[in-house]
Amino acid sequence: MTDDELIKLLDILRSSPKESEWIEFKHNRSIDNQEIGEYISSLSNSANLNSQPFGYLVWGIQDSNHNIIGTTFKPKSVKEGNQDLEFWLNQNINPKINIFIYEFTSLGYSVSLIKISAAIDRPIKFKHEAFVRIGSVKTNLKNYPEKERQIWLKAPEYDWSAQIIPSASINNLDQIAILKAREVYKSKNKEKSVFNEIDNWNDITFLDKAKITVDGKITNTAIILLGKSESTHYLSPSVARITWKLEAEESGYEHFDPPFFLTINNLYHKIRNYNYKILPSNTLTPIEVSKYEQWIILEALNNCIAHQDYSLNSRINVIEKTDELIFSNSGQFFEGSLEEYLFKDKTPGKYRNTFLAQAMVNLGMIDTVGHGIKKMFTEQKKRYLPLPEYDFSVSDKITLRIYGRAINENYSKLLIEKADLDLYSTFLLDKVQKDQQLTKEENQHLKKLNLVEGRYPNIFVTSKIASITGDKSSYIKNKAFDKAYYKKLITEYLSKYQSASREDIDNLLMSKLPDVLNEIQKQNKIKNLLSELSQKDKKINNVGTRSSSKWILSS
Repeated sequence: MTDDELIKLLDILRSSPKESEWIEFKHNRSIDNQEIGEYISSLSNSANLNSQPFGYLVWGIQDSNHNIIGTTFKPKSVKEGNQDLEFWLNQNINPKINIFIYEFTSLGYSVSLIKISAAIDRPIKFKHEAFVRIGSVKTNLKNYPEKERQIWLKAPEYDWSAQIIPSASINNLDQIAILKAREVYKSKNKEKSVFNEIDNWNDITFLDKAKITVDGKITNTAIILLGKSESTHYLSPSVARITWKLEAEESGYEHFDPPFFLTINNLYHKIRNYNYKILPSNTLTPIEVSKYEQWIILEALNNCIAHQDYSLNSRINVIEKTDELIFSNSGQFFEGSLEEYLFKDKTPGKYRNTFLAQAMVNLGMIDTVGHGIKKMFTEQKKRYLPLPEYDFSVSDKITLRIYGRAINENYSKLLIEKADLDLYSTFLLDKVQKDQQLTKEENQHLKKLNLVEGRYPNIFVTSKIASITGDKSSYIKNKAFDKAYYKKLITEYLSKYQSASREDIDNLLMSKLPDVLNEIQKQNKIKNLLSELSQKDKKINNVGTRSSSKWILSS
């Protein structure tokens, strides 16, 4: 832009309302480079939400009245480490957008301006965090899920997996993978009229019919599923690679590249699997289950491939530990929540990689109706093991943990003996065995079924279940005594030894508190007991200092 164009633009921006969410005015440099990146994310996302083509970050303008007052801040001269600010910002913004930095003079004052393209098909993030403006305040977008959803809903129909690679040809695909894909496709269509025609199709016709290519042209999907490993450079800077890493008594790793249609089976065979036995309490005949179910592993792998956000340019990871598998891929759930897929039979309206997902359906790799997640949970329940566990805590990443062992033997025996227990109740009981917090409503649900006992939030398996599973000792160990018992221990100790430090009282009570409490919860329990004994019951006093307490009996 010329200086005259920039001056006209500045006049338009200055005439805007004082709290335009896509415009931020600064005087001098009051923010560091990190905050500049966060502002770029927030202004880009807010421009999208306000149907503006650009957001603007301007220095040299007084925020209160939009008067030009000038600035000494020159962003083109700023460094972050050894990198120019502009280069560093572009490296940390994802997905990539256009940002333009200008320095010019208006009315004799120096002005600096960053022009930022609005988000298009997804929220713009800086260092993996998305921001947004609420009024004049910059905040994290994840705190406003309805605004994030609005950005996604406004996105034009764009499917990375359907994009054509002009320079690629069928010679970049693996012939063995194509042959195997034909076999599966034919098997899936044996009841259809097209079945007898498939063998007469040439490869190009087959690939088009299977929706892997478009009019004979190679797509990103074709390279991912059927491409030769040396052809993955056509996807650059996106990455098509699965890394398996063993972290157990032994260690090791291996990379798996396309054609994923074949290589995921090679990865599956790397995973150590064996059978072990569970002995129900009401029989002498053990039940034998495999450590992992093949279908669950392949479903998890295929979901990672189908739902990976390839624009984030990262690989899929599979970590094998002694008794669990951890799958992770880039991107969050594209539509809906875990609970909707488990308990409301949600069918997604659209997919991140629609073209890829359809091709994987045609090759028998996934089921697009959205039942795959629920089936993984149901299959794990049938095997009497802890349910799969999703972690969405890291931005731009989904992690799925599959357990290959029992965490709480009572839970496994309970599933054996209560085969009709519904998935929702099993899901909540699974959270209890994993020491995950339940809501009060969830707690009440399990209470009504007589599945848990204890005082919320410190709940545990009931004595009824403990007697069924033959683990009464675990119930007794987790059942808290009433407060009078603990208070009596404290006062008897003080009567015998005259005084006690907090450490003395901790040593007295920690081993007697229920194991269902963690270390911090036990500390808080003791603190509350001391507070009640001193302030409410007036039975003890603290005559020590804030940092070194000394408890004695009240006179």
